Amino acid sequence: MHLRNAALLALAVAAIVTSCGQGHHSTPVADQAAAADTLRPAILPITAPQIVAAAAAPGARATLVNVWASWCAPCREEFPGLLQVARAHRGDGLRLVLVSADFDDQLSPARQFLREHGYADTSFVKTGDDMTFIQTLTPQWSGALPATLVYDARGRLVSFWEGMADPDRFEHAVRQALAGGPS
Repeated sequence: MHLRNAALLALAVAAIVTSCGQGHHSTPVADQAAAADTLRPAILPITAPQIVAAAAAPGARATLVNVWASWCAPCREEFPGLLQVARAHRGDGLRLVLVSADFDDQLSPARQFLREHGYADTSFVKTGDDMTFIQTLTPQWSGALPATLVYDARGRLVSFWEGMADPDRFEHAVRQALAGGPS
């Protein structure tokens, strides 16, 4: 992840340096930087075991995982409240992991949706067999979207639901996970 972001940063810096003082002329490097910008925020492939490992990784007191899709109306509707709660608790040690269930040819609308909501951090797209992905995250999940999983600092699943939630539900689950208990 970090190498890709560093490469994009280097490309952007090169584009800025080569275009300084050249007016509005386009250069191949500037064109590449513009193309790379359309790939932001980064959406990287992730498997269910990687999500579970991320939730257990040191550095966060809780992890909020939301599986969504750009074509999913309830996902789109709950997204502002989800981000509001995640941003409010970032300083408390909350890690946010957004996982798109979009297909590869739908990643452009997914990126656009994230940009519209001011989300610039790395996001993910699920990979692998759907049923394996679902069952690995939690056997409780039918596969409906959106799906939300909240883990405590030890990577223990303390809250799960499928379907749209309001900010109060996110808030309650996050507070419980930050406190180390089930919600």
